[in-house]
Amino acid sequence: MSELPRPPSFDLTGRRALVTGASSGIGQGCAVALASAGAHVVCAARGAGRLDETVAGLIERGWSAQAQVLDQNDLTALDALLSGEPFDIVVNSAGLARHGPALDTTPEDFDTVIGVNLRSAYFLSAGAARAMKAAGRKGSIMHISSQMGHVGGIDRALYCASKHGLEGMVKAMALEWGKADIRINTICPTFIRTPLTQSTFDNPERAVWIMEKIKLPRVGEVEDIMGAVLYLASDASAMVTGSSMLIDGGWTAD
Repeated sequence: MSELPRPPSFDLTGRRALVTGASSGIGQGCAVALASAGAHVVCAARGAGRLDETVAGLIERGWSAQAQVLDQNDLTALDALLSGEPFDIVVNSAGLARHGPALDTTPEDFDTVIGVNLRSAYFLSAGAARAMKAAGRKGSIMHISSQMGHVGGIDRALYCASKHGLEGMVKAMALEWGKADIRINTICPTFIRTPLTQSTFDNPERAVWIMEKIKLPRVGEVEDIMGAVLYLASDASAMVTGSSMLIDGGWTAD
């Protein structure tokens, strides 16, 4: 009898992960997914309150985690964090939205959103990959992007600009770092119920728009993202780089 192929492992025991934006929402879900699979997770966010609660919850479940207060826009602080022991897994879930008509966008709005969603993501990726490469270690970097990195959206010109830019950035970095076995990908959710999206769900007109575009009979939940994060962090995705994993309920199918 011929030998059967071995199934891939999703075990992350012994691996060190960084999750930004980890204090709530999608970032918190990413931290849970990685910690539950055995990774030591450094949970980073700007504020200590909810961040400490998240880490305490992870530790209570017997998982390995620590808190790191970090303003991702502070490139000096970011470089200091990434200059230490290299991470095997980096998940960037920090994000910001200022929705409104393009004609009403101010330069301050533009700089703030691009600064968080693209500028900090760029230097987080480069710093993490530099440390991985210097240590001769393979790694997986992923960014929580959006379906809006592939389409347009009402009152979302600025947000779409940041996410379309992120998608292009990731593809180019994948070309540079592939030979070092450093993978970089995006996860592109539809509207997920989080504090960041609640104002949109509270708008009846926007809520109808969302349900018309999503082909499945519900909106997304944080748990819908966790399997994708675990897959891209593990050896199960060893041949995946420069890709976008759309978790959009069919939004971009038409």
